[in-house]
Amino acid sequence: STVGDSLAVSQNTNYPMYTFNTSDLKVTTSDAVSGLNSLDLINIVPNPYYAYSEYEKNQLDNRVKITNLPENCTVSIYTLNGTMVRKFNKADPKTSLDWDLKNQAGIPVASGMYIIHVKTTLADGSEGEKVLKWFGVMRPIDLDQF
Repeated sequence: STVGDSLAVSQNTNYPMYTFNTSDLKVTTSDAVSGLNSLDLINIVPNPYYAYSEYEKNQLDNRVKITNLPENCTVSIYTLNGTMVRKFNKADPKTSLDWDLKNQAGIPVASGMYIIHVKTTLADGSEGEKVLKWFGVMRPIDLDQF
């Protein structure tokens, strides 16, 4: 009878029991500090690009992704000497952007280093920006496989 009484009094079968509440947790909007911190998550994948990525659908497709982008932003891609290669104006809820490794005229870019500049307007109206460095090695087009 003593064993039965102690089980009746014990809570959680004598395992440790913890309590917590989430009353202080809430979503914060229009927070410039969070906006600046989220810019640190922007990335380009794969980096480095060695003539192939998992995003490509066939042998003529060259593609990398710029990820974790804000809803509205401008993505500019430059060579190391400052020549603009491509510019994207993103205004959709998708968090990534596909770059087909071509310049503004649709010509494939050369192997080398590139600078990616992402510019956005934060919730408080200030400008936010992120600069990425990307290295890519392009493969020659192999038309013999058709």
